[in-house]
Amino acid sequence: MSFTIRQLQYFVAAAERSSISKAAQSFNISQSSVTEAIKELESDLGVPLFERHSRGLTITHKGHQFLRHATSILASVSNARRAFAEPPDAAPGRLHLGVTSLVAGYVLSDILARYRRAYPGVEVSAIEDSGEYLEHLLIGGELDVAVMVVSNLRDTMALQSEILEVSPYRLWLPIGHRLETPDSVALADLKGEPLIMLTVDEIEEATGKLLGVLGSRPPVAFRTRSVEAVRSLVATGAGVAILPDLVYRPWSLEGDRIESRDIGGTLPVVQVGIVWRRGSVPKPTTANFIELAKAQRMLRNR
Repeated sequence: MSFTIRQLQYFVAAAERSSISKAAQSFNISQSSVTEAIKELESDLGVPLFERHSRGLTITHKGHQFLRHATSILASVSNARRAFAEPPDAAPGRLHLGVTSLVAGYVLSDILARYRRAYPGVEVSAIEDSGEYLEHLLIGGELDVAVMVVSNLRDTMALQSEILEVSPYRLWLPIGHRLETPDSVALADLKGEPLIMLTVDEIEEATGKLLGVLGSRPPVAFRTRSVEAVRSLVATGAGVAILPDLVYRPWSLEGDRIESRDIGGTLPVVQVGIVWRRGSVPKPTTANFIELAKAQRMLRNR
């Protein structure tokens, strides 16, 4: 028996939402249809893709590996359909794009891939830099649009933004940590815990504000600009981390498991969005990028 495109779609939806019921809602079908499709997929592959528990689903290591193949297969199918369903782009042009490092691999990649497929004639040039510098380039007309953290956008008079994703902060823990058991952790429980600090975009500043309510800041065990380094250090027990949920993955590169927990209390969130210069009519390549990014947001939030 070979797996089907529909099974892959249900599997990816369940993996992204960590829930059979939410996956079923996104397709407007019954939960049993999703459950049966995933069971058939697991039988075909010969490996468990999820661990089932009372709070929903947790993807397994094998499931996480297969998720990459599944998303790649579905993207290829989408490309094939688009090639025959849409006429080729008749208005080539250029798009000068900016991105901050935190969102480059987590938000931009999907949007940019869809944009290139939809408008293959457009020449895209991209630059990665700090949010402050990207604002400077946008105001000066050197960039058409940027995908960046907009929670602390500085010049809101000169720049217009559209939020694509809102991501709460969560606590990352290694397996067996003393705080692994509760579903939600209070900030006060983190006193004395060594902290792995990510120093990109506004994350270090925002994390510092979060921890300021403790009175005494936890010791910082390691500072890094690499999210993968944070994963590896947390997974091996070097410390804990407080990071936006959008960059969470349950496995380090070495294959070690990482747990995440909600943090109790009223906490700030990270807002990721698209930004362009206010007061001017975007050129067609920019307008198309903005509209496609908005459509991608609606697709994720179904």
